[in-house]
Amino acid sequence: MSDFLKILTRKNSLRKQCQELSVSELEKVISDLTVIVDDRREEEAAVQAAEQEKLEKIEAIRQSMLEAGVDMNDLMGMIGEVAAPKKKVQPKYRVVDDEGVEHEWSGRGRTPLAFQAYFEKGFTKDDCLI
Repeated sequence: MSDFLKILTRKNSLRKQCQELSVSELEKVISDLTVIVDDRREEEAAVQAAEQEKLEKIEAIRQSMLEAGVDMNDLMGMIGEVAAPKKKVQPKYRVVDDEGVEHEWSGRGRTPLAFQAYFEKGFTKDDCLI
């Protein structure tokens, strides 16, 4: 917890810090804090209203699904088919660089530097097929 927050949340600490302030300065601080609290309440009310609206829309969709005879499992089954993860492409080419490190490449995308160096030596893709 920050020192500022410790002071604000403890009455005796706050009283000690406010000893040198005049009444008008304290009233100004209270006024500013009241505005901040009111703004925060409005923000929280707006978030809560948006969440309530979202829940009402979800309930309306659920009711429409029930009326149409669509089960949630049916819907989830369709989503699972659409969002299937992509398979990783298996490497098609393999080379060993001058340092003895083995590099593999699927043949898709940019040509890796190790393969570019291999091709610049006069070799072809066919020479490094797996």
